Amino acid sequence: MKRIAVLTGGGDAPGLNAVIRAVVKTAINEYHCEVFGIRDGYDGFITPGGVVPLDLAAVRGILPRGGTILGTANRGNPFARKVIRDGQEMIVDVSNDVIAAIFSLHLDAVIVIGGDGTLRIAQELYQKGVPVIGVPKTIDNDVGGTEVTFGFDTALTIATEALDRLHTTAEAHHRVMVLELMGRDAGFIALHAGVAGGADVILIPEIPFRYEAVLRKVRQRVERGSNFSLIAVSEGAKPLGGTQVFRQPGDAIYVPRLGGIGQQVAEYIQSQGFESRVTVLGHIQRGGTPTAFDRWLATRYGAAAVRAAAAGEFGSMVALQNAQVITVPLAEALAVPKRVDLQGDAIRTARGLGISFGDDWS
Repeated sequence: MKRIAVLTGGGDAPGLNAVIRAVVKTAINEYHCEVFGIRDGYDGFITPGGVVPLDLAAVRGILPRGGTILGTANRGNPFARKVIRDGQEMIVDVSNDVIAAIFSLHLDAVIVIGGDGTLRIAQELYQKGVPVIGVPKTIDNDVGGTEVTFGFDTALTIATEALDRLHTTAEAHHRVMVLELMGRDAGFIALHAGVAGGADVILIPEIPFRYEAVLRKVRQRVERGSNFSLIAVSEGAKPLGGTQVFRQPGDAIYVPRLGGIGQQVAEYIQSQGFESRVTVLGHIQRGGTPTAFDRWLATRYGAAAVRAAAAGEFGSMVALQNAQVITVPLAEALAVPKRVDLQGDAIRTARGLGISFGDDWS
């Protein structure tokens, strides 16, 4: 193994720079290997200046930094790239151009850091002959094959701190405080933060809720002498028989942008006579310094990805299982989307604490 490349795709997450640093340092120190960084996801392979050399100096001091020094792109899918030709917008497949660029660089491995979408592209490139190793990244923790993705712990810590802060103002003003958190199809952030932050109601995509059940919990607390409530809501939560709430439509490249369910929940509770406020935490969950756990996990993932590349384990993804970093086939990791286990101990624990999910258990 003489030359490898590393790229980051999809949404940013705390710990990306820690992975890049670990890849570069392990490749150079352990394998005397040349490393290239690909800017702005897969697009960097086919855009001028998109491929840059990475040495030890390039990664000095980036361990605690959020974001990614390489940049990223939510729409960087080489199999469906938006271009303007003859004044018209169209979607084209440029994957062969990307593959040609990879081979022209004489790369022995491409380490792809990303979530479900980015890793699916990596799997498709692998099937077309690209030597790919995946690293699972997402604050939503919804990538299969691994117990946890880096970025999740930081988002969880930020969400829990927000609930702690809302708790004091809710109690002071006798209000219902609704906190809308990220989580398109998986409710891990809202569930874990809700339990850790003392939420009274947790609404997640996996459990359609009833507004009446949420209201019942608020009333129950008032009857028991608690004149305030905390509600943690995943952006992808939806009422029973209803649909998710979007604040921006999608297109051929972008999926629709979620947002607004927290406001709808707060407005309903307000209409029933309980003063309510909503806070949308948004991208604050993605930004800033990663926690010690995310730095530790991201560093282990980066180093393990280089070792997997050296061993020729292409088409695989590094993963955390039983406290050990192993490799699993990308196809296996992507086969079944990871969602909150409705029969698992986390849900059972929450219900035992009296937390409502807005369903018939409430």
